Amino acid sequence: MHQSDHDESSEDLAAPPTEPGLLVAERRHRILEILRDQGRATVDDLANRFVTSQVTIRTDLATLETAGALERTHGGALLRHEDEDQPITVKQTRHHAEKFRIAQVAVSLIKDGETVILDSGTTTAEIAKQIRRLDVRSINVITNALNIATLLADIPSVRLIMPGGILRPESNSLSGHMAEAALANLQADLLFLGADGLDPERGVMTPHLPEAHLNAQMIAISRQIIVVADSSKLMRRNVSLIARVEQLHMLITDSGANPEVVAELRRRGVEVVLA
Repeated sequence: MHQSDHDESSEDLAAPPTEPGLLVAERRHRILEILRDQGRATVDDLANRFVTSQVTIRTDLATLETAGALERTHGGALLRHEDEDQPITVKQTRHHAEKFRIAQVAVSLIKDGETVILDSGTTTAEIAKQIRRLDVRSINVITNALNIATLLADIPSVRLIMPGGILRPESNSLSGHMAEAALANLQADLLFLGADGLDPERGVMTPHLPEAHLNAQMIAISRQIIVVADSSKLMRRNVSLIARVEQLHMLITDSGANPEVVAELRRRGVEVVLA
């Protein structure tokens, strides 16, 4: 190796800042962010960055690979090509701070005695976590998500209603004709609808057709439809359309949202709240 090459390599290794002392979940979240930014990373670089051992980093990468978030390579990892339909265990590591703020706004809209639908998803799961601390005497919560039902099952103020259906492990959710039929005779005040994609021209989208059908039934029985989605979901498109923009009452997203997209949604009659 020429001296100049050695110098450049040293500079490259020294460039990333160190981030010591992170909790395990925080470190793995940052690893995914680095892979999304750079496409790849080596065990050596990550160990230096997080001031931890290579054994620890290999354990992190193995866990994230098992969850479907990345592909291991010799000495490092590559970002998994996104197929828009990754497991919920992967999705919940993304944009957590934004989802927390979105959930705070969403929960503030819930009034005592109301019936609320929580669609499956990581942002709606964050809403469920915050409902656990909500000061109400009684609310009804309808959900098709097993993880959300588990979060709310032991809360005395929550009357939990679950439709039947076929379990889809990737999203921890129930869907299908049985679920749609179970919702047909119910009514709700608020629907908090997750989204894998939201395009002002097309609407709210998901990669899974049976879930899109169930979401359409949720919309049909709800008085107010509120999409909860972080800004990374804006202008993304998926296979299955859930609802046109004109069917939505509100979008709660984060302050990183593209101002042009926000303006277009507002022009089309959607109230946009930036958390």
